[in-house]
Amino acid sequence: MRRLSRSILALTVLPFTVSSQQSVPSWAQGATCYEVFVRSFFDSNGDGVGDLNGLTAKLDYLKGLGVRCIWLMPVAESPSYHGYDVSNYYKVEPAYGTNDDFKRMVAGAHRRGLKIIVDMVLNHSSDRHPYFQAALRDTTSPYRSWYIFSPTDGGKGPWGAPAWHKSPVRDEYYYGIFYSGMPDLNYNSPAVRAEGMKIADFWMRQMGVDGFRLDAVQYLMEDGPCLKDCVGTHQYLKEYGAHLHRINRNAYAVGEVWDPVDTLLTYYPDQLTSYFTFAPSDSLLWAVKRDTVGGLLDTWLRLQSAIPGQRYGTLQRNHDETRTLTLLEGDLTGARLSATLLLTLPGEPYIYYGEEIGMTGDKPDPRLRTPMQWTGATGGGFTTGTPWETFQPDTATANVAVQDTARGSLLNLYRTLIHLRATNQALAEGKLIALSSGDPGVAAYLRRAPNHTAMVVVNLSTSAKTLSVASLPGVMAAGSYWALDLMKNTKGPVFTVGKDGKIAYAVSVPARESVILDLVQRSRTTAP
Repeated sequence: MRRLSRSILALTVLPFTVSSQQSVPSWAQGATCYEVFVRSFFDSNGDGVGDLNGLTAKLDYLKGLGVRCIWLMPVAESPSYHGYDVSNYYKVEPAYGTNDDFKRMVAGAHRRGLKIIVDMVLNHSSDRHPYFQAALRDTTSPYRSWYIFSPTDGGKGPWGAPAWHKSPVRDEYYYGIFYSGMPDLNYNSPAVRAEGMKIADFWMRQMGVDGFRLDAVQYLMEDGPCLKDCVGTHQYLKEYGAHLHRINRNAYAVGEVWDPVDTLLTYYPDQLTSYFTFAPSDSLLWAVKRDTVGGLLDTWLRLQSAIPGQRYGTLQRNHDETRTLTLLEGDLTGARLSATLLLTLPGEPYIYYGEEIGMTGDKPDPRLRTPMQWTGATGGGFTTGTPWETFQPDTATANVAVQDTARGSLLNLYRTLIHLRATNQALAEGKLIALSSGDPGVAAYLRRAPNHTAMVVVNLSTSAKTLSVASLPGVMAAGSYWALDLMKNTKGPVFTVGKDGKIAYAVSVPARESVILDLVQRSRTTAP
């Protein structure tokens, strides 16, 4: 295995604050995004495989959920079920439909005010891609420089799996950090860098997408012993982000950087719009699982101080991870708490399809990506045929039809929280301010916008709490306030903030429930 150079990271002194050289487009302020695996969402023709026409048929469901953008896992032609090994970057996977079907889906989404973000796999292609086949079989092919070949086996990758794979044609090896069916593209080649830009042009100009989720961006460019987070990768992402904004000034790109915050921050300020941050999702779920706040807010506060404009994606789970309800061992109340935290804390939240109805799933990967459970009938309301992957055992009880009209369902909690985030300025864009609850089982914080403040109190513990939440001085303007419970639409007692701007508010929260309050100023006061 070639060793990862640490010299690149050593050049960066942390912590630091990045400038706001990029910003999220206006549509993303207060937006919640939704991740869809097309193969598993809705089958329109009864072949057991979800498709683009099926997604189009379900756009009203997503509009009603309140989300503002849809992230599609790969939809380009691929020999695999998941699509992360692309064999044709300019053609939709035939099992999903045609390029025209895709364009109709995008048009339908746009009519409903929904943005479309597609998963773009730039790090590697499929080993069945014609360019790789040409490079493999002909050492004089112009595509030979598009991939990385070696006369010797360079060893294993960072996960202990082989990174160099024996050629089936001659006595040599090719580099593919993920597996033999995904040979890495060589971004030291000007032709490969140009092709990446050309693919972006195609999907934005001809297919109508609003942006991309870039898979495995840390591994784009190798530089001698450096295999990950290399200088060339940062430079290419900077060029790529600028290119997208030349196509569309509201273009959006979110990158996958599956590493601690220190590494994440090296990808700002002027590369992609945003990056997923996985540390907050881990702290969120473990806080719920352990019934204690711990360092729950620490990562959010650090990201807020380092990255203006909430330019980071947050999530509970995605297509690579054990689903929330499975991780929480079937704790539906815990899933409600987790959703409440995600959707009231800063960042750009992403919801993996089916999380809103409590779908379960664990490794291996196909079991994380099972068909969407629309009804409890045979075929789950997903297909009239045989589904490409069997459903989870709880299809009869965890489905959209059961939860749609049930007032207290998880689905309707998601709807309420997503709409609140979209319409409440404080929850959409407000600064996070930690509050002290004096109880390790209670998370309390403010989201404060210039003219609007919301308070969130989440009781993770198994007993009801009546306590006072307090802030440091200077948090709010002096005056008399009343609190509107945003979930129940009821008013709480009037309270006063003195000239020191310090909050001290008494609140009662049932066991494992939450309170979300709009703090509305009644009048200014000079009271001590």
